[in-house]
Amino acid sequence: MSDLAWLDRAAALAAPWMTFPNPRVGCVIVDDHGTVVGEGAHQLAGEAHAEVNALTAAGERAHGATAYVTLEPCNHHGRTGPCSLALITAGVRRVVIAVADPNMRAAGGAERLRAAGVQVDFLACPAAEAVNEHWLHAVRHQRPFVTLKLATSLDGRIAAATGQETAISNAASRLRVHQLRARVDGVLVGTNTAVVDDPELTVRLIEAQKQPWRLVVGLRELPRDLRMFKGPGPARQIFAHDPHDVMEALQFLEIRHVLVEGGATVARAFLEAGLVDECIWITAPMVLHQGPHALGAPAFMEVKRWRRVGTADVAGDLWSYLRP
Repeated sequence: MSDLAWLDRAAALAAPWMTFPNPRVGCVIVDDHGTVVGEGAHQLAGEAHAEVNALTAAGERAHGATAYVTLEPCNHHGRTGPCSLALITAGVRRVVIAVADPNMRAAGGAERLRAAGVQVDFLACPAAEAVNEHWLHAVRHQRPFVTLKLATSLDGRIAAATGQETAISNAASRLRVHQLRARVDGVLVGTNTAVVDDPELTVRLIEAQKQPWRLVVGLRELPRDLRMFKGPGPARQIFAHDPHDVMEALQFLEIRHVLVEGGATVARAFLEAGLVDECIWITAPMVLHQGPHALGAPAFMEVKRWRRVGTADVAGDLWSYLRP
């Protein structure tokens, strides 16, 4: 296999795990005969990193081998020791790295390896970049990656005119939304949605490695008996209207990827602030004729054209994946 193929394998090892607030990292250790002698992934913040798990699996066979790592091995003492030192101690001959670590606190692993006589090569790997897209964005831009989810009728409405609870998306889409929640660090709504809909904002329809933060933004004092304050996992109200202030608060909580679920005022505010990195627009095959628009009545004339990067037919609901 080629170096790129081994990095692809390392990225696949990293992909399933929820490591908030840490990056997803995978490592494959290969001997001179092209045989995998050890592999591993970082599975949970505070536990062993991918390189250590792979080295543990390899044992003495790591000596003289090549390690393929999706992210530059860390070079600092946090809750675990530096992976660069672990690779040196194990006698690894060569390390191939897909992405340089943009976190200055942990960077420097490549330099330390080279100083110890280890051959270090960087090789661009789209799969390794993609598996850490949200974490890399948060570190590089000093704010979380924002995914906005909207579910509307064909005429762009999110509820019936009477204000009663309206099931827009179907059961298959609701399951898929819970799968999405299970892959983010936080789920965010506005105070109006919190009071009117009283959502739980948890992952319930599937098993989750970890519950996301349940977040509500706005200045209104909320009753503490709302369901979002009672569910599993952490919950927080952020007393702010300005999306930039919200981003600052989320960065303080080390949230790397936030899912904005509602309502129309919050969605529009994030869009107008230029803070939406991805929009998932779910269109149900129904027409409501009346009721609130997803972004407010005039908003459709103001939102710029986006790129559609993917679509999916989910039991009749159309999921559009959009990027600015």
